[in-house]
Amino acid sequence: MTHSFRINGRTVNTEVPLETSLLWVIRDELGLKGTKYSCGIGQCGACTVHIDGVATRACITPVAAIENKDITTIEGLDPDGEHVLQKAWIEAQAPQCGYCQSGQIMQAASLLKTYPNPTDAQIDGVMDGNLCRCMAYIRIRKAIKLAAEQTSQIQQSTKAASAAAKSGGR
Repeated sequence: MTHSFRINGRTVNTEVPLETSLLWVIRDELGLKGTKYSCGIGQCGACTVHIDGVATRACITPVAAIENKDITTIEGLDPDGEHVLQKAWIEAQAPQCGYCQSGQIMQAASLLKTYPNPTDAQIDGVMDGNLCRCMAYIRIRKAIKLAAEQTSQIQQSTKAASAAAKSGGR
């Protein structure tokens, strides 16, 4: 049976059994290696992607559940690695080994949609299911807060520029 969905903005058709996990379609069928396999039971978060904008564990999501859905992987967050979170991750030196980081970033992107200016408790609550064997949690939190601050500054600058344009630059 052919399954159709969109991944990172392009329509994909694949023929795999209904119970095949999205993770293996992403990695083996589509060749996108940023989404990682780790636990295989949805407990670690290394395989986190967005399905219709919601952070989801790809390892436990069967391809039958994604028909006509929009999937975003780490490669689709920003193809050039210029997403505010990706840049903040580098600036905060968040990763150590880096294996879990694509899942961490995808979960953090979902977090910032819900909590644009997150508290430590909100970060801990949303990021709780994403495990880091290197224990880089403090740097991850720092990167999330940095991304939130930078996003807020960008929004404020955009509003100020818009207001100035409306007033004729006065």
